[in-house]
Amino acid sequence: MENAAHGNAARVLTQFQLAGEVVLLVPYGNGHINDTYLVETKDGVGVKRYILQRINSSVFRDPLQLMDNMERVTAHVSQRIRAEHGDEERGTLRLLQTRDGTHRYLDETGACWRTCYFIEDSLCLERPEQDGDFYQSAVAFGRFQRQLLDFPAEQLHETIPDFHNTPKRLAALRKAVRRDRVGRAADVERELAFCFARAPFADLLLERHAQGELPLRVTHNDTKLNNVMLDRATRTALCVIDLDTVMPGFSVTDFGDSIRFGASTAAEDEPDLERVCLSLPLFEQYTEGFLHGCEGLLTDAECALLPEGAKMMALECGIRFLTDYLDGDRYFKISRPDHNLLRCRTQLRLVQDMEDKWADMKAIVAHVKGGVSQ
Repeated sequence: MENAAHGNAARVLTQFQLAGEVVLLVPYGNGHINDTYLVETKDGVGVKRYILQRINSSVFRDPLQLMDNMERVTAHVSQRIRAEHGDEERGTLRLLQTRDGTHRYLDETGACWRTCYFIEDSLCLERPEQDGDFYQSAVAFGRFQRQLLDFPAEQLHETIPDFHNTPKRLAALRKAVRRDRVGRAADVERELAFCFARAPFADLLLERHAQGELPLRVTHNDTKLNNVMLDRATRTALCVIDLDTVMPGFSVTDFGDSIRFGASTAAEDEPDLERVCLSLPLFEQYTEGFLHGCEGLLTDAECALLPEGAKMMALECGIRFLTDYLDGDRYFKISRPDHNLLRCRTQLRLVQDMEDKWADMKAIVAHVKGGVSQ
């Protein structure tokens, strides 16, 4: 099977405008969704490297819409970079053209493939290794917001509809309880009560948007450190990658997803909840980097709602993990029977800790915003 997949990837490569002869084609990275390969070619000038990917159509039901989003967003960012800094090849993902002049290739099975130029002299980290790494990821995602300030977000496709619609996630949890597909509902009554008690909060961001206080923006929707490329020498932010979930959304949820993952003191599946809490120093560090990258883009209302974005993402992820646990672990990959329940509990513990530290979170955002605006 592995040789067949490799052979298929090799055939697909012939459809892209590579420079030189392919001398290396190997699986690459540790992503769990798309099939990813590192490609090296050699010609009279030297060696060039690329990333080849097959988009997972089980997760992304319309890969062509996904690619349309990616093409338009990367073109817009490239134009902004050229206008502000001249040519900077590492400032965004760059798609390679196929032989027919597009940026995507459909193979005989209907699978959609793309190729990007490899970002040279860069680092991609799973966890921060040095003091500035988390800050630089915040700068990257804040800058991404600023670079797409004038892009009409409503023109993008929703590659995963209602991805951050927390009320709908809560409704799905209620349905999972009624189905109780694998007989687990009676064992999670405390977690269910915690989630349902926060139903009024789940509506907050959508209500603020409906009232005109929270603008629709182009959002990344997977704002983890491992989706940021850092310069290998300076460890400063170069660009964000993995643009499959780029679609219309709220800046505060992009911010919040980073916080709930990167500012937690424990792993997402930590069984000892005493070890799980929000690190206020990391929260402050990320807030500084994000607002610095935004360069004044966010409105006062958006800045004020950054803590709400963090709490909303922790709550939503907890709801999603609990829903999957009740449904028999059909969506998230697990390594033990209670894996999704552990994940749920860490997120709900984070929500509780954020509520306990709410005044501190609000004060930090106000302080950082005041410093950035000066």
